Amino acid sequence: MTDTTGTTGTTGRAGLEGAPGTASADPTGTLDEALERLHAAGPERNGWLSNHGPMAVEALVRHGQAPAVHRWLDHYSHKLEDMPAPAVRVTAENWHEALGDPRRIADWTMYFERETAGRPWQDVLTEWWPRLLPGIAAGATHPVIRVGHAVRTLLDGEANAPRIAELAHGLGYWAARHQPLPALNPPASLVPAPSAAAALDAVPPVADQTGGIRDRLAQLTVFPLWPQQFADDPDVARARLAELVRAATHRYATHGHGAPIMLVHAATAPNAVLRTLPALPRELWGQSLAAAWAASAAVTAAYSPADPVPCTASPSAPSADEIFARAAAHGDDHTIKFTDTALDVGDTTALAAALRSIELNPPALSPLSRTAPIASRAPSRTRR
Repeated sequence: MTDTTGTTGTTGRAGLEGAPGTASADPTGTLDEALERLHAAGPERNGWLSNHGPMAVEALVRHGQAPAVHRWLDHYSHKLEDMPAPAVRVTAENWHEALGDPRRIADWTMYFERETAGRPWQDVLTEWWPRLLPGIAAGATHPVIRVGHAVRTLLDGEANAPRIAELAHGLGYWAARHQPLPALNPPASLVPAPSAAAALDAVPPVADQTGGIRDRLAQLTVFPLWPQQFADDPDVARARLAELVRAATHRYATHGHGAPIMLVHAATAPNAVLRTLPALPRELWGQSLAAAWAASAAVTAAYSPADPVPCTASPSAPSADEIFARAAAHGDDHTIKFTDTALDVGDTTALAAALRSIELNPPALSPLSRTAPIASRAPSRTRR
């Protein structure tokens, strides 16, 4: 599929901070209410499936769908489980032994709640970002995506208690699920890819695509070399990261059918990193790009289909706002989050990819539930 614009649209990255539709433009406090509801729950369910609620409600509020948030949560709540019981307190002295132990999810969350209560959240993020980056693919990349949504809200809105707590929950989840990708040793003959799109096209699929993501990631052997230099210039690193997000979003339009849910993460994971860069020292931008590329390439290797399918944008395609409204009515959490990323990119191909995700993923809301009265609005601490 060919992009007809080649640039970021008016809904894209350049206009994100302070733009209409950001989380800061939420006079009803819906996002904060929703986050308080969600913080009674753990970050996972059924052993390892992720709680997508915090990410989805942030995207809904940001794109003008705040009136639907509590109704969406009422529908989603049956998937949530209580936060696990704490085991052993994580401290500055013992965190190394707790890193990557999913049994310590509550311990890690409490650790980051203490840290962000005692220091500026940016300082906590800066300290832990390079420690957590090697495990970016952990939890099928959901922890870093959750952190990216939380940081975006803090950067353009009020740094209040529910939003700082959301960052603590995201960092805690990432630390508990932290698991580096296998060590890869590219052969000396490997030719560098000229662009992010070419690099994603050159990612070799894993041999066995029948298992879960952990089984698939264990089979990784090599990624294409892209870009050739990661850390020389922070501005170049940010530009290459934006290029990667655009390429992965575009690629979903023609390859998303291979795994409509899982392949959204090839775009949403690097976009979470891109959203976080403004909160980080510039010297961390290069390694952030390297980790984002590894995450996107890993998901691509694990789930890409053998062959693409054509996807042509309609000349009468709906507007970005209309597309997100469709995603909100569709109700699937991955579709909402991918459409949010597609609107960040903002060009014709990205919007077509968002429509493709709405088409490929089964709707989570029935027509009746889309119009039913909103139920509870007050924060609840009961099991959902």
